[in-house]
This record gives sequence, C-alpha cells and structure tokens, in this order.
Amino acid sequence: MPELNVLFLREDELEALRLCDLEGLDQVGAGEQMGVSRGTVQRLLKAGREKVVQALVKGEALVIGEAGETQTTKAE
Repeated sequence: MPELNVLFLREDELEALRLCDLEGLDQVGAGEQMGVSRGTVQRLLKAGREKVVQALVKGEALVIGEAGETQTTKAE
C-alpha cells in the first residue's frame, strides 16, 4: 500500500493566508489583526504557501493543526 505524506499547516499560517490572500489585507494590516510584526506575517505566509502548493502539486495531504511538520501515513 502506498504511503501518503502529510503536511501540517499551523493555525497561525492559515490565519495569515486568510487575512492576506482571502481578505486582501497587506502584511502590516494582517500583523495588526494577529498581534504580530509584519516580518512574522511574511514568514507565516511563506511557510503556509509552500505547504499548500506542495500538497496540491505532489498530491500530499494537508492537515490544519500543530501535530508536526510532516509525517508519512498509509493511503487507503
């Protein structure tokens, strides 16, 4: 049975993506909403976008949560 790679999208990464890419806020505005610096928002966006694109392009599972960066599981 093939193994499926699982990527974990942290909740703060998802929130940065939501605020900037869905709601249209700039990084400064998103940082104000989240209570973090613009630089932190930039880092969260980069990490979140990489995970989303990797999941889409490579057919990997994307899980929202804090369980870890990656893990491998059996695909059913």
